[in-house]
Amino acid sequence: MSTSTYDRPVLYSYFRSSCSWRVRIALNLKKIDYDVRPINLLKGEQRTEEYLKIQPFGFVPAYIDNRTGKTLVQSVSIIEYIDETYPGVSLLPKDPIERATVRALVQAVAMDIQPVANLRILKYVGEEKKGEWAKHFIIEGFKALEAMLEKTAGVYAFGDSITMADLTIVPQVYNGVRFGVDMTAFPIISRINSTLSELPEFKAAHPSQQIDCPADLR
Repeated sequence: MSTSTYDRPVLYSYFRSSCSWRVRIALNLKKIDYDVRPINLLKGEQRTEEYLKIQPFGFVPAYIDNRTGKTLVQSVSIIEYIDETYPGVSLLPKDPIERATVRALVQAVAMDIQPVANLRILKYVGEEKKGEWAKHFIIEGFKALEAMLEKTAGVYAFGDSITMADLTIVPQVYNGVRFGVDMTAFPIISRINSTLSELPEFKAAHPSQQIDCPADLR
């Protein structure tokens, strides 16, 4: 689905933010044209007075739906909204049990793994300890996620159709690799990540393809 320039949503994003990355994938899967407004987390742009009016926590992403004029925050909520309001691939199953199962996979990453190793936490932990901290908690989380996927995975995280769960896994694997996690210990996660990473919608959402990605990381 193509959107007019006037109606095109706006995504406040940081190229390497896992949460922004999830939403970019969802927008790509739904074939939605959107505008990006980069927020440089390393320069503290998320804490400016202007941005805090948009996202009071000072996190990315924030999503402006120009069809309604409403601003949405929190990546999982944004993805569910996109899924519910645009046609195309459905990112949540219709069956209540299956939908709850996919949401559990999503929350395993979005609530239990990713937050303890995000930028603001690592800055508080400190330069000396941040790598060890992030690696420890990602490994701990991946052990649990791998066990969950043993019961749910097919080609993708839940059966043979892409769901919201897949949108959370790819960015988290990227973070795991960044912090030196041995991904061979997690064969299901690794296989799903490899399969998804070949899809054009996932490739286009990769940090290296974003307008605010530094030249040396492209």
